[in-house]
Amino acid sequence: MSLSRRRMLAAGSTAVLGGLIGAPHVARAQKAEFVYKYANNLPDTHPMNIRAREMSAALKAETNGRFELQVFPSSQLGSDTDTLSQIRSGGVEFFTISPLILSTLVPAASINGIGYAFPDYDAVWKAMDGDLGAYVRGQIAKANLVAMDKIWDNGYRQTTSSVKPIASPEDLRGFKIRVPPSPLWTSMFKAFDAAPTSINFNETYSSLQTKIVEGQENPLAVIATAKFNEVQKYCSMTNHMWDGYWFLANRRAWERLPADLRTVVARHIDAAGMKEREDVAKLNATLQGELSGKGLTFNKPDPEPFREKLRKAGFYAEWKGRYGEEAWAILEKTCGKLS
Repeated sequence: MSLSRRRMLAAGSTAVLGGLIGAPHVARAQKAEFVYKYANNLPDTHPMNIRAREMSAALKAETNGRFELQVFPSSQLGSDTDTLSQIRSGGVEFFTISPLILSTLVPAASINGIGYAFPDYDAVWKAMDGDLGAYVRGQIAKANLVAMDKIWDNGYRQTTSSVKPIASPEDLRGFKIRVPPSPLWTSMFKAFDAAPTSINFNETYSSLQTKIVEGQENPLAVIATAKFNEVQKYCSMTNHMWDGYWFLANRRAWERLPADLRTVVARHIDAAGMKEREDVAKLNATLQGELSGKGLTFNKPDPEPFREKLRKAGFYAEWKGRYGEEAWAILEKTCGKLS
């Protein structure tokens, strides 16, 4: 499937006019033996949902209608914390969630989000497709959830602001920034002497619009598809953490599927995740220019002062203690010594 930037971003207005956003995208199947719901928090036009709908259709075809996947984007079934409860109870069978939010249930999950840990995508995929990802999936399994093998890409996170560009750690002092409900985010921005506020994603736009917070941080693809450029003036390419999405299944629902169906479903989910990684990479390569054209002012700060600030504030030492020696050693094997 050729995935164009125009399709991913411009389709949003068409979807609104057609009344499509707000209705689940369902792969219709006759006499489906299994009808499973998949929820996520991203806009309908994000690569995750484009690939999920494609995956839904492919699953219908290959299983001859035995398996039907319903896709619910844009937090339609509830906030991240609500949906995490639902997947644990079985109210939702599949859910994609940032490891940093999942860490409220599985503490080790957030280790990929350690500030300024991964210098580039080569290091990210070496870790997450290798030993670090395997370690985290093992921890997720202890919470009676099943994580698919391939983590989906959310991207390196950038910092936006309505008041000033962030050029140095000093610019974060007292800065009112929205962060997702995760201890790691709060801890990191407190180490920068900022004023982080935990707000669920579906409430972020209104919080920026009403000035409850001055800024937020997200990958460019999310900034664009959520239209945060409408309520922010500056975007600082801080690359302060890499974030992804584990594709989770409720264990009981997963084990209800016959082995042959589990194999097919897992294969299609992982294949869709690999395509989504490519989509996000292509999108990020062009989005800075596009968002600049819409009035967002960009700057690219030097990462080293930010990393040094975290080191001096004891951030790395604190989180090494929280994750434990084993997990930290696996992380540093890929990204080098941090603490």
